[in-house]
Amino acid sequence: MNITSIALSRFRNLRELSMEPDPSVNVIYGDNGQGKTNLIESVWLLSGARSFRGAKDADLISFGESGARIRASFRKDGRLQQAELRFGGRKSAFLNEIPLESAARLAGELCAVVFSPSHLSLVKDGPAERRRFLDTSICQITPRYIDTLAAFSRVLQQRNTLLKDISYAGSLLDTLDIWDEKFCSLAASVSWARERYAQRLGGAAREIYEGISMSREAFEAVYRRNGVGPERYQGPEQLREAYRQALSRARGEDLRCGVTTVGPHRDDLEILLDEKSARSFGSQGQQRSSVLALKLGEARCMGEILREAPVILLDDVMSELDSGRREYLLNHLAGSQIFITCCDKNYFSSLSAGRSFRMENGEITDSSGF
Repeated sequence: MNITSIALSRFRNLRELSMEPDPSVNVIYGDNGQGKTNLIESVWLLSGARSFRGAKDADLISFGESGARIRASFRKDGRLQQAELRFGGRKSAFLNEIPLESAARLAGELCAVVFSPSHLSLVKDGPAERRRFLDTSICQITPRYIDTLAAFSRVLQQRNTLLKDISYAGSLLDTLDIWDEKFCSLAASVSWARERYAQRLGGAAREIYEGISMSREAFEAVYRRNGVGPERYQGPEQLREAYRQALSRARGEDLRCGVTTVGPHRDDLEILLDEKSARSFGSQGQQRSSVLALKLGEARCMGEILREAPVILLDDVMSELDSGRREYLLNHLAGSQIFITCCDKNYFSSLSAGRSFRMENGEITDSSGF
């Protein structure tokens, strides 16, 4: 899978930009604040995911403009396709010029993995960040998971609303069983999909971390379910029954708190180094290596499952890595199209293939091959 052309219009500080990237490595370099990360962000948005910087759609439009557009041609399964996003009013998405229901429907079309310094939050922050990481990956691999996840979120919200309303109108208690059944069915689907993917991701990341650290620490990524215990379940049906029992046990607490206290919305992907929490006990370097292993593992899993390597987006990460980790990163992404932003392209002087693009004030001012 690779992008053959990109065209941006009024996107952040990139008022009019077009480029034809190399199918291997593309180094986007220049001083800070010139638009390098904006370019990476635009490609990521075409994967159907939200901005990895947490930006709202209105923030993506150039100042003083009413709309923006991202368009890219890409090759997938040997076939040339085109994806487009338009911002301004309601965001709209197109695949091969056909309107889509939402931008999320681009998931599974142009698949990408992004790695930026902000992704240290995967280790440093709470479980919500790690759940989001798993969900974003699964949505690209299995687009129908988007609907399952959305349905679960709706039912969770409705159940929480009902729990609060029961304290004012006790007669509503009789309707709780209906929502419990819906919750258990969707919770089992979400949890089952996450754990299966986490097992595969954990195996890949463990092997990669071993190479990064030269076997100095043992890495684990373990999916922890909330409320149903660590038992191995044979399938979603068995897991659904476990959630029924968990909700029954927690009903009194749920009614007192007015929220659902057990379920996938409280699960975690625990990152361990030598059986200790990387979040609590890992050094800055160990935490960075853990995130790198997860991201490289994500790229490997996606390539194996989809049988086509995803596009890799590396935003300003090379300066954070020593020379050994930089070499490891590039060597283990061979076969993927890579976009790398940096201030100094000399980090890549040893490359034998690819192109460099210099960015100044939102424009590409120079392009040359390695």
